Amino acid sequence: MNRAVKIGLAGTCTALLALGGIGTYNLVQGLTSGSAGDVKPSAGSTFDASELSSTPPSGAEAVKLARAFLDSWSRQHFEGAASDTDVPDIAVQALRDYTGGLHLKKLSFGHILSAGPSAVTPGATKVTFDVTAQVAGGTWTYSSAVAVLKGAHGPLAVHWNNSVLYPGMSDGQSLIAGKLPADPGAVKVVAADGTTDLSAFPSLQDITATIRQNAQPTGGGADTGVAVVDGGGAAVQTLQVFTKGRAPVIRTTIDAGLQAVAESAVKDAHLQGKPAGTVALDWRNGHILAVAHTGGDGDIAIDGIKSPGSTMKIITAAALFDRAGLTPSSPAPCTDSLIANSQLFHNDPGVRAAPGSSLAQAFTVSCNTAFIKDGFHYLVRGGDASALHDEAVNVFGMGSWSIGGGVATTDPSIPADVQGGDQAAQFIGQGKVTATPLVMASVAATVRNGGFQQPVILPGQHQDTAPRSLSARTAGYLQVMMRDVATSGTAAPRLAGLAGVGAKTGTAEEGDHTNGWLTAYGSRISVAALVEGGSSGVDSAGYVVRRLLTGS
Repeated sequence: MNRAVKIGLAGTCTALLALGGIGTYNLVQGLTSGSAGDVKPSAGSTFDASELSSTPPSGAEAVKLARAFLDSWSRQHFEGAASDTDVPDIAVQALRDYTGGLHLKKLSFGHILSAGPSAVTPGATKVTFDVTAQVAGGTWTYSSAVAVLKGAHGPLAVHWNNSVLYPGMSDGQSLIAGKLPADPGAVKVVAADGTTDLSAFPSLQDITATIRQNAQPTGGGADTGVAVVDGGGAAVQTLQVFTKGRAPVIRTTIDAGLQAVAESAVKDAHLQGKPAGTVALDWRNGHILAVAHTGGDGDIAIDGIKSPGSTMKIITAAALFDRAGLTPSSPAPCTDSLIANSQLFHNDPGVRAAPGSSLAQAFTVSCNTAFIKDGFHYLVRGGDASALHDEAVNVFGMGSWSIGGGVATTDPSIPADVQGGDQAAQFIGQGKVTATPLVMASVAATVRNGGFQQPVILPGQHQDTAPRSLSARTAGYLQVMMRDVATSGTAAPRLAGLAGVGAKTGTAEEGDHTNGWLTAYGSRISVAALVEGGSSGVDSAGYVVRRLLTGS
């Protein structure tokens, strides 16, 4: 225009200048009134955050700027709205992300009111307002606020942070609408019936949390609504739910009814509060049907690694059948005591000496000396000192199992290179031999099934196989012997009268006390129980096992 003054007539120039002035006035007025299509001057462009007024803006001033800011925002004039803030470059991108993330169709504001000095932003005046946003999936309403600052020379600005978009939002967070991200905590870990939530069972709460974190859920449908997400898109907070989806589930092998029985059984009054753990399996396929525990450190049902006592005689007998060619009628003299490798061994109280007993009879009354004598004579002195280890690992499948869902279990220990007194102690489940109720339930299941099926807690989970099959001959021998234990032997006080049940009791010495064991199978399940401090297997673990076998 100044060049035009030099070139044109003065009067013409004056007229042009006058017209230009009128045009500029109208443009400013149009922006001030919020006319569509106009572009308003930027308050933020002259606002200097380093020089603030000594007094906050008045309520009227703050409301006026807030209205202008919200008006531009509602019309998606992002640059104009951002220019009313103290950090326009950051604000403009955040406003665009708000619109995109919500799939915003329409935005309006109401009840724009001054709320006095801001309690959060020093020197600012707070302005509150209500938001109505038509977003993907529905209409979302909420209340929010901005803080308005005043520069030392008069310009005002909305103080920008993510809470302008929604109260409490932090840097790096954003809003989305539509299908909401899956909430890991919403995944239900359920029993085999597909509905019973396993977190309702006290003994399964840690297992449930582990499975939820590691296993892949199936089914379900996502909620729709509005949520705050982090920079990676993970849910931070759900703000509005428009439609409720079905929670995804992880189905386990747990039998809800049997789990309820197990939870009660480990608290049986006969145990007098002693720590107890039990596991029940479907002996046909290795599915874990129940896991319950009480007291002790951690889950003693799957991690309570203890000497299993005479329940190990199941594997000792199998080794004598398979590797020494013995039968249930083979001699197994039961003496009151026995010395093996300079160590004295004795029987549990109540076991009477029977020098002419057979292996089956010694098994029925759980004679320690008979099994040590035969094991030591036929296996150790016969040049097969690792026979028990071999039978346990290669026929009964003992090893490092993965039961599924990231649930950790403690591996058993049946050393192959035992020395000294442990060479004898191993045959009665003492010395360095250790196992858990889960392992011993699997031993009973292997006998009844006629072969090893690795325990799992998730259907379809990979199951390791045993290198060698349990022979039909050995399985038959063991089933007859375990049946005798249940009907007329050491387990009879608890299990006599139960059809089709085979069992083996165990009492293991540990420090200054004993632990009670019992493992058994019935028509569908195998079960093992451990009671720490139990005086005998039948009078402690026997109560737990009976309740699981009877389902009551």
